[in-house]
Amino acid sequence: MSDNLLLMLRALVAVMVMAIGMGATPADLVEVWRRPKLLIRSVVAMYLLVPLLALILMAVLPVSLEVEVALLVIAISSGAPLLPKKLMGLDNEAYVFSLLVTSSLLAVVTVPAWLTALRAAFGGGAGLGSGDVARVVATTLLAPLLLGMALRLLLPFVDDRLSDRILRIAGVVLTLLGVVVLGMHWRFLAAAGWSYLVTLGLMITGALAIGHWLGGPEDDDRTALAVACATRHLGIAVLVAASLPGPRVMVLVAAYLAVSAAVSVPYLGCRKRRSSRRLRGA
Repeated sequence: MSDNLLLMLRALVAVMVMAIGMGATPADLVEVWRRPKLLIRSVVAMYLLVPLLALILMAVLPVSLEVEVALLVIAISSGAPLLPKKLMGLDNEAYVFSLLVTSSLLAVVTVPAWLTALRAAFGGGAGLGSGDVARVVATTLLAPLLLGMALRLLLPFVDDRLSDRILRIAGVVLTLLGVVVLGMHWRFLAAAGWSYLVTLGLMITGALAIGHWLGGPEDDDRTALAVACATRHLGIAVLVAASLPGPRVMVLVAAYLAVSAAVSVPYLGCRKRRSSRRLRGA
C-alpha cells in the first residue's frame, strides 16, 4: 500500500475525530470515569476478552499464519475513534464520547503489551513501542479532538449539524478508500479465501456479544459497549500492519471495514429501533 494511501487514511480518521469533537463538551470527557463498574467492564471487554476470542478462534479454526496475524492485528487494535459516528441516535452520548477518549488512550499501553506477548506471531512487529502508538493516538485522536472542541467554543456556526455533515462525507470517503485498497490488492484477499472472512465475521459477532453481555442493565450502554468491542482503531491497526513485511496483512485489515459493517449494521439497527420504541413509550 502506498504512503499516500496511508496518509489519506490517517487524515480521514483525524477529520472524523475533529467532527466528533465539534459535537462534544468538556464534561463528556470523564463520564465513564464517574461509573467505575462500567469502566472496568468496558476495559476488560475491549482489551482482554476480544483478543482472547481471536486466539480461541485461531486455535479451533483452520486458518493460515497470515490470516492469524491479520486477526491478531485487528483484535489488539483497541480504541474506537469512530465510535460516535456509529452510535448516533442513542441516548448516552456522554458515555460514548468518554469511552472513545478513554479506550484510545489506554491503547498506548495495551497494544505494545499485546505485541510483546505475541512476539512469536508478529516477529519484527513486536518491536513496536508505546511511543509509536502514542504518536498515532496524538495525531489521529487527541489533537483533532481538542481542535474540534475548541472550534465549537470559539465559532458560532460550529454545531451538531456541521459535525454530522463532516462525519457523513468523511465516512463515504473512508469507505471508498477501503474499496480502492482492496481493488489494488484483491489477489491477496482472494488468496486468504472465505476462511478469513468467515473467521473475521465470527470474531466481530463474538465481540458484539461480549460487549452486549458486559454493558450492564442499561440498553444503550449495552449497545455502545458492544459496538465499541467490534470497532477497532484503524490508525493503530494500520501502524501495526505497516510494521510487518509485505502488503498482505494491510489488505486483510482493510477487509475488516466491509465485514464489520456487514455484521455490526444489522445489530445496531435493531438496537436503535429498540431504543426508539423505549423513548416513545417513556
